[in-house]
Amino acid sequence: MIDLYYAPTPNGHKISLFLEESGLQYRLHRIDISAGDQFKPEFLALSPNNKIPAIVDSQPVDGGAPVSVFESGAILQYLAEKTGKFLSKELRERTSTLEWLYWQVAGFGPMLGQNHHFTHYAPQPVPYAIERFLQETRRLYGVLNRQLEKNAYIAGDHYSIADIATYPWVVAHERQRVDLAEYPAVRNWFERVKARPATQKAYALASVQ
Repeated sequence: MIDLYYAPTPNGHKISLFLEESGLQYRLHRIDISAGDQFKPEFLALSPNNKIPAIVDSQPVDGGAPVSVFESGAILQYLAEKTGKFLSKELRERTSTLEWLYWQVAGFGPMLGQNHHFTHYAPQPVPYAIERFLQETRRLYGVLNRQLEKNAYIAGDHYSIADIATYPWVVAHERQRVDLAEYPAVRNWFERVKARPATQKAYALASVQ
């Protein structure tokens, strides 16, 4: 059983996507980030960075005490290794998957997050920041588009944790002022991932109270 500490943000959706795809049993614990639940001591004990998501695995593969994991990329890798799903054991495909997973958590997500902040939430417009992060967003979509022109999925021929990590950030492309018509390979991939039954189930959790 996996306990998922979650809010319906792109990083939260990554883990619910994996859990729905893998069929692992899990319990959902909604963290109200607008109310500051992420700063409560009991959550801090699981996620020292005060960010969702976090998980607790009550049945780790070594048979020992429960394991808690924070940071979305680490959680995805942990769950992939636990289940043997969405992370190939073949050297080259595994390496590619991890490269693109780290690309997402180190670049694609943070830069798009800054785009969101300065275009929607900053208390006053900062034109330099808006332009900088819009340009970086578009550059990163170009990187992703070139990769998907060569591959069915981000890391190769198979759906992987690289796709699971990246898709939730592309969901918000309109808020990022990105037109997917300019990135046809991304658009094709996005529509295929969106149509997956597990994707639809994971996003239905956003309405769970």
